Amino acid sequence: MVRAQETTAKQDTTRKTGTRPRRSRQVAAPSGAKAVHVVAFESARAAGLLEGERKTHVSFRAPRALVDAAMKESGVTSPSELGILALATLAQPDPVAAFMRKNRGRLGKDHKLEY
Repeated sequence: MVRAQETTAKQDTTRKTGTRPRRSRQVAAPSGAKAVHVVAFESARAAGLLEGERKTHVSFRAPRALVDAAMKESGVTSPSELGILALATLAQPDPVAAFMRKNRGRLGKDHKLEY
């Protein structure tokens, strides 16, 4: 009887909103992704950026050569994985840029760069 009530409650929700309740699934690093990209996924997961339902739809057109090169470089196999990897990479702060901003102008006037 409890299951019948739960089913009825779910059907009522479907009728009211016109959509089915979605199951939340974990976003995992693609199986073919390179180690640096797996780190980007894991950093995004640790920051809580991959939690929750996938409700936002992102769609755009891109040159085929760019998509193919990015998929080859990253090791991902689908455009969806590529998009999530790109967003995960962009959402993480760049530690080198933060270090350079923090230390700008600290070498001193007498410091000579040897190259």
